[in-house]
Amino acid sequence: MSEVIVKKVTNKKELKKFIKFPNQLYKDNPFYVPELIKDEIKYFDREKNPSYEYCESIEALAYKDNKIVGRICGLINHQYNKKINAKHLRFNHFDFIDDYEVSKALIDFISKWGKEKGMTHFNGPIGCTDLDKQGMLIEGFDKLAINFTYYNYPYYIQHLEKLKFVKDVDWVEYLINVPEKMDERLAKISNFLLERQGFKLLKFRNAKEAMPTIIEAFNVYNDAFAKLHGTVRLPERQVKQYINDYISLANFDYLSFVADKEGKVKGFAFVVPSISKALQKAKGRLFPTGWFHLLKSLKVNDTLDMYLIAVNPGDQGLGLNGIMMADILGAAIKNGIKYAETGPELEDNNEVQAQWKNFERKIIRRRRCWIREI
Repeated sequence: MSEVIVKKVTNKKELKKFIKFPNQLYKDNPFYVPELIKDEIKYFDREKNPSYEYCESIEALAYKDNKIVGRICGLINHQYNKKINAKHLRFNHFDFIDDYEVSKALIDFISKWGKEKGMTHFNGPIGCTDLDKQGMLIEGFDKLAINFTYYNYPYYIQHLEKLKFVKDVDWVEYLINVPEKMDERLAKISNFLLERQGFKLLKFRNAKEAMPTIIEAFNVYNDAFAKLHGTVRLPERQVKQYINDYISLANFDYLSFVADKEGKVKGFAFVVPSISKALQKAKGRLFPTGWFHLLKSLKVNDTLDMYLIAVNPGDQGLGLNGIMMADILGAAIKNGIKYAETGPELEDNNEVQAQWKNFERKIIRRRRCWIREI
């Protein structure tokens, strides 16, 4: 029986192999969505990714018969550990062939690294921040992945269970049918808040106009998401990095902000046309034709992906999300959108899931963050 050898990634050539491995593993899978290679390279660049101001990581590849058969990233988020007074080691970018010796060797390698760093618990998949990919798919393997989530084979679950991991938290994702006409109740709530309560709907035509408001909106994000699993407060440099990464995906029909009488942002919604099929066609590369597929998907589409929706904690319960939902729903109906998919929502986050109660909807994916003692 061939030995599994795990090696630390030490240079850019090996990093590219690390990044490209899932494209081989899921080569013929119709539901897998590849990452843009350039984005992944930047993610692991300690100089370009602001997360490394408070995180450290190690990347590794598993080899068998001189072939790459698995990968894993081990991560310590020192800011989050300080926040919850814990010593957690995280893993992400965890992919492997259906061979228990491979998955075990990768986990053992990262566990050893984490133990040397003084960590006591091991959980994941989870990235540096809540805006990175997180959660292993445990239901919904026959659904096309959203580009900002992981896709994995069903056998991953059996491997994690055999490795003595247990459930930490689960997230659910909804498919929402977009109605053919505006929801009257939603429109009334929106009109009441705008006309009687002095709130303002802010809309922009382009990134240059929107940028100052987007930066301000991330203060709302930091406050609204502060208590959620795995989150840390994002510094301004990191906020600008995320904005630069995602603003090119924006269709400003679906970017919505709510401000109070003084113009202070109280809530925002960032929803984009799905780019999953475009990324499949691009095969991880923008050139020579990847950009064409992405730009086309932003203009011609029948599905929206909900990236972020947040309301300032002090203003939650006032219905401000109704203003943003009415705005985006109106644009979606006008543009012929048929479906909207939510990103991962914690299964016990009832406040978020209550937003969809008046829509025809169903859970189409469930994903899990696992945990065990090192």
